[in-house]
Amino acid sequence: MTEQEFGSGHLAVQEDDWKTGYLSGLQIPSIGLAATDGSTVDLAEGSLTVVYAYPRTSPAIGGALEGWDTIPGARGCTPQSCAFRDHFAELKGVGVERLFGLSTQATDYQKEVAERLHLPFPLLSDSLLDLSRALELPLFEVGGMTLIKRLTLIIDNGRVEHVFYPVFLPERNASDVMAWLSSRNT
Repeated sequence: MTEQEFGSGHLAVQEDDWKTGYLSGLQIPSIGLAATDGSTVDLAEGSLTVVYAYPRTSPAIGGALEGWDTIPGARGCTPQSCAFRDHFAELKGVGVERLFGLSTQATDYQKEVAERLHLPFPLLSDSLLDLSRALELPLFEVGGMTLIKRLTLIIDNGRVEHVFYPVFLPERNASDVMAWLSSRNT
């Protein structure tokens, strides 16, 4: 683990462990995921889709788990979600049909976060780890929870076209996705 100075403190940097290289070109399996808008989403369907996976968001009251900031790639779930919220219209402008956040947290918990952060897109729950296990996504355990390491998938017609992993400085992830999609379209 390495640390980089970030703002007023240090942020544990998630280094590339090469656990996502096989994902590019992979067909997404047909798995229904509960969404915060009450729907069930199948990522194998639909055209250009962006899915950013994050470990977990902290509750509005009580904050993060003890030691959370020392876990590489853990810190930054809320800023990442807010950045995708803030770039939502721009993402639509470069052809993104669907945008989702994905975590292993339960849908009821995610609904509070989606409302609190005013997200214009649904969050998806993989609380049973069906998608995570089927895709062999990089996971880690903390506090009795199995969580997804931060990554972003660009999916086109049910096939993974590009993977952002590891994602360092999560608040920049939406901008990086925008830049990649813009270069893809030219």
